[in-house]
Amino acid sequence: MKTVSFTQMSDGTAEDYALLSEIEAAELARFPDRVLSWLRSMDVPSGYQVTRLEHCLQSATRAHRAGEDEETVVCALLHDIGDIIAPANHSEAAAALLRPYISERNYWIVRHHGLFQGVYYFQHIGGDPDAREEYRDHPHYQATADFCARYDQNCFDPDYDWEPLEFFEPMVARVLSPARLPAPTDPPTGHPDSSPAGAELVNPTA
Repeated sequence: MKTVSFTQMSDGTAEDYALLSEIEAAELARFPDRVLSWLRSMDVPSGYQVTRLEHCLQSATRAHRAGEDEETVVCALLHDIGDIIAPANHSEAAAALLRPYISERNYWIVRHHGLFQGVYYFQHIGGDPDAREEYRDHPHYQATADFCARYDQNCFDPDYDWEPLEFFEPMVARVLSPARLPAPTDPPTGHPDSSPAGAELVNPTA
């Protein structure tokens, strides 16, 4: 593979950064397939009556059958993708992965769903099940509570007839399409998310 001429970014040329932009464009085009491969790797025993992949498929299936828009269905499918890449803060990891492609509302839901799920079980692990109440006045509070109630906490049923991953693959390709990305403002290698990090209890369930 052709490489840049520099060893420190301050010495880079326009040609160097054009090369990096081409490489990044190819990476972005492959990104949906990479995410799908992460999902497939979650199809292993999890301690629940379903695998984590099956949980995600059930979540997305319920959202789809309830008439949610395609972006929300994909968010349901990928809301726990952080389990495979950053289990200690899975909600924030999933939200960061999706952030460039989705609405502010859906980003907030995915980022905070782990905390909101705590209403169902934090009392059993020494946490506060009402921890989400600090966000009671947030405009997306109810949407996040509804997401958890309808498409997360109830999605561990081995008898539910969820759709296979192949059913959702075209949706993932459309939602994670490079065409949906905002105008580039970052260097080709990207940069860390500078938004404030919200506290999240480590959430073993969803």
